[in-house]
Amino acid sequence: MKIAIMAAGGVGGYFGARLAAAGEEVHFIARGAHLDAIRRDGLKLESALGDIHLNDAPASDDPATIGAVDMVLFAVKLGDSEAAALACKPLLGDRTTLIMLQNGVGGVARLSAILDRQAVVGGVAYISSFIAQPGTIRHHGDFARLQFGEGDGSKSARLGDFARVCAKAGIDAELAPDIELAQWQKFTLLVGMSGATAMTRQPIGAVLGDPTERQFFLNLMAETVAVGRARGIALDADYARDRLAFAEQSLPPAMRASMLDDLERGKPLELDWLAGEVARLGRQLAIPTPANDEVYATLKPHRGGAN
Repeated sequence: MKIAIMAAGGVGGYFGARLAAAGEEVHFIARGAHLDAIRRDGLKLESALGDIHLNDAPASDDPATIGAVDMVLFAVKLGDSEAAALACKPLLGDRTTLIMLQNGVGGVARLSAILDRQAVVGGVAYISSFIAQPGTIRHHGDFARLQFGEGDGSKSARLGDFARVCAKAGIDAELAPDIELAQWQKFTLLVGMSGATAMTRQPIGAVLGDPTERQFFLNLMAETVAVGRARGIALDADYARDRLAFAEQSLPPAMRASMLDDLERGKPLELDWLAGEVARLGRQLAIPTPANDEVYATLKPHRGGAN
C-alpha cells in the first residue's frame, strides 16, 4: 500500500515507521531540520515496543513530488489544518482515503471543506510520542493504538484493507463502529489532561496526588461529557469518572499533555480546539463550563506561542 504521512511528527512518524518497517511504501512529509536529518541519517524510532531505523525513508516537503497515494495519515497540529489540507491535494487520487488523526472533534468537517468529502474519514490515535531531536521519534509508554471508521459506521473495504495492513505491521488498530463517539471519548480525557497539566505545569501524577488539582481535572472532563451528551453523543453520564479511574490506574505518573510541552517550548497551543471548543459549545448549548473557561482565559495569552 502506498501511504503518505502528513506529517512525520510524533504520531505520524511513529505509525509511519511501523508501516514502512513492515514493507509498505511510506512517504514522509516533513520540513526544516527534521526533514534534513531524515534525508541524511534516515528516520529513527525509539520505543519500548521496538526500535526502528529506516535508513532510506523517502521524505519530502512537497507532496506534489509524491503523487497520488492509497492512504494519507493526517496528523498535524490543529492550527496547521487548513494549510496542510491544501498541501495534501496532490496526494489525493480517485481512490485515496485520508484518515484524520488529529486531536479535537471538528477535524473531519474542517478537512472536508477543503478536500473531497468522500476521501476524509475520522480517526483517533492513542499514543504519547514526540520528536526527540531532528530525525528521531521517541515513544513514551507501551500503548500505541489507532481507531478509524466511516461516518455512517459501515465496514468499508478501504478501511478493512488498511486495518489488515496495520495488523501486519504490528499496529493495534480497530475499525470503530461509531467514530464520532470514539473521538469524543478521547477528547474527554485530552481536555482534562491538557488543561490540568498545562495549568499546573505538572505531570498527571502530581495532579492526581493533590485533591484540589484532581478535582479540577475531573471537572474539566465532566464539563466535556455534559457538552458532548447535549450534542447527542452517546457518552455515559459517568464517563468522566471512568476516565479519572483510568488515569489513576493506567497512566504513567510522569505523563504530560503535549500542550504543556508546547507551552514550555513557546510553541502555539491547540487551546482553541480543546478547552476553547468545550467553552464555545457550552455557550451555544447553555451548559456552564467554568473549569474550561478558566483554562481558556488563563492560557489564551500564550496560544500563539512565543513572540
